[in-house]
Amino acid sequence: MFRNTCKTVAALICLCTFMSSPRSQAQNSDDGKLNIICFGAHPDDAEYKSGGSAALWAKAGHRVKLVSVTNGDIGHWDMAGGPLAKRRTAESALVAKRLGVTSEVLDIHDGELEPTLENRKKITRLIREWKADIVISHRPWDYHPDHRYVGVLVQDAAYMVQVPHFCPDSPPLKSNPLFLYSSDRFRKPYPFQADIAVDISSVFEQKVDALMALESQTFEGGALGSKAQMEAAPPASDQAGRRKWLRDRWAARSTSEADTYRSALVRWYGEDKAKDVKFAEAFEICEYGRQPKPDEIRKLFPFLGQ
Repeated sequence: MFRNTCKTVAALICLCTFMSSPRSQAQNSDDGKLNIICFGAHPDDAEYKSGGSAALWAKAGHRVKLVSVTNGDIGHWDMAGGPLAKRRTAESALVAKRLGVTSEVLDIHDGELEPTLENRKKITRLIREWKADIVISHRPWDYHPDHRYVGVLVQDAAYMVQVPHFCPDSPPLKSNPLFLYSSDRFRKPYPFQADIAVDISSVFEQKVDALMALESQTFEGGALGSKAQMEAAPPASDQAGRRKWLRDRWAARSTSEADTYRSALVRWYGEDKAKDVKFAEAFEICEYGRQPKPDEIRKLFPFLGQ
């Protein structure tokens, strides 16, 4: 009964998100604007990994969609099921609103994602419906099985998005998107390679403000948290203290990203500007999909340095 209730609530949440998202805008538009879709395993992953770049694209008038492939219904140490799925979907939607983008949470249980044909079709349809120019996901090797399988599913869709008789109910894309991996620290079978690094300093405060919405994960510790860990964070009554606490952590994380991938920043912004970049996000080009030359990358990332 509990699991059925969870699935029903999550389905309603997904339906509401679907109905409120500007999917039709991406489908029908041919206005020169870019369409970017970012896949994360849970309702925080795409926000964490691509939130700054998403804000930059949105500010330039492009369309960005953050998709959580699972509903996050076991991603908390003290609550689970339908109530948590509903809460995390609402958190993700608020992050998207603050970034100026849209979001969708799929009706798949947290911890139970598998690289099935059904799920391959779901991912393929989402990419097609968004008319994606850029697709971002996890790499297919990671500590969490949901993360790994998001990477596998997106890889599996990378060719199929153009095949007319695969998911024939969904029009195929005319050209293959650029498929990107978001950064991670895993070393095997090979470490992340930053082909593109983005200076997010101008939108860093906006990203922190957006991530404030992820209370279940940021201030309560998520799946591996505890009461003691939650109590160590500033209380909800101290929003200024909470923001400083969260900003300090994200400043360290984003500065580390900039320092680690400084050579990629130099490649795209030049030596003088790159040395002053404080906060960054980095991406690796997947060998599947479009293989763009530098000039095309600059068109797809119009905020890169000249």
